[in-house]
Amino acid sequence: MSLSLRLPRDGGLETYTLTGTPVAHGTYSPARSRLAFAAAHVVADPLGDNSPGAPAVIDWEHTLGFRHHLWSLGLSVAEAMDTAQRGMGLDWPATQQLIRRSAAEAPDGRIAVGVGTDQLGAGVHPLDVVVGAYEEQLALAEEVAAQPILMASRALCAAATSPDDYRKVYDHLLAQSSQPVILHWLGSMFDPALEGYWGSGDLDRAADVVVELINENPGKVDGIKMSLLDASKEVALRKRLPEGVRLYTGDDFNYPELIRGDKTHHSDALLGIFAAIAPAAAAALKALDEGDLTAYGQIFAPTVPLARQIFSAPTYYYKTGIAFLAWLNGHQPGFGMVGGLQTGRSLPHLADTFRLADAAGVLTDPDLAVTRFRQLLSTGGIDA
Repeated sequence: MSLSLRLPRDGGLETYTLTGTPVAHGTYSPARSRLAFAAAHVVADPLGDNSPGAPAVIDWEHTLGFRHHLWSLGLSVAEAMDTAQRGMGLDWPATQQLIRRSAAEAPDGRIAVGVGTDQLGAGVHPLDVVVGAYEEQLALAEEVAAQPILMASRALCAAATSPDDYRKVYDHLLAQSSQPVILHWLGSMFDPALEGYWGSGDLDRAADVVVELINENPGKVDGIKMSLLDASKEVALRKRLPEGVRLYTGDDFNYPELIRGDKTHHSDALLGIFAAIAPAAAAALKALDEGDLTAYGQIFAPTVPLARQIFSAPTYYYKTGIAFLAWLNGHQPGFGMVGGLQTGRSLPHLADTFRLADAAGVLTDPDLAVTRFRQLLSTGGIDA
């Protein structure tokens, strides 16, 4: 079939012909030089009522199938994170099922799961209630033998009045966990309700709180995922971490340079964009293992404009782009999301995402991608 279609551009239409060469899709072993987690999305059941505010109805076959796709590429899965629409359509009952089902199928040691407080309703809760919510979710992570990721909590951010309140909560949770956890610092561009996390709007002061927490809990923190979209802040924190504590980059703008690192420090990866560019991420990490920095850079470079598009403001709608590419690549039957979040991006925005995905070589079946996007454009009144 023709690999040309008409796409929105500057208020009109232009004919676009795919020119990218898909990254070879093979089976990979986990990278040796870096730990790499892809934060995975969930697939909505097309027969379910996934309208805004309704309980999430999950297509389990394709949701779990996507995780097997990531595992086959050597990536580990960061489960039930914000990429899976925690706090944006995925409710706690569905989250529990997701964690149990995914952990049951994960290869040994290849899954970490989000531990948060999102079973609490909106509003300000006492700190002991926030701790209790964390404890409930931590118990589930322990039950399924998955590494806990202590997610940044809207409820904690609302309840805390000082850095000491964060310390009290995290000290308690770290003491309870039977294994080292991954901390989670999510910037307000990902979730405006997290403004001032760690007790300060000053990122340097917030970093002081994080470093103090880690130093005073030796052996309890495996690493920290940092998602501030500011490479300089990540590098500065990375240099301050104790020996053996990892910095997991969550910077979907600057990941190639941060993962590559310098002569003394590098970041590992826990990224939502890795779900969208999984074959490229696997190939780049293999090149890094082999010491081929030229190939590493060449593979990753064209994925960065795509990542910056998917994670452009308002950044919290990046999940729409992740699901869009999964649909284009045949990993799910429809372009629907829990909570109706597929409407979070416009057709012109998705058209630019499509172009950049082609340029990055992550449209694995160009014929299918063209067919599917043409169908979506048609429902929007565009004759593609």
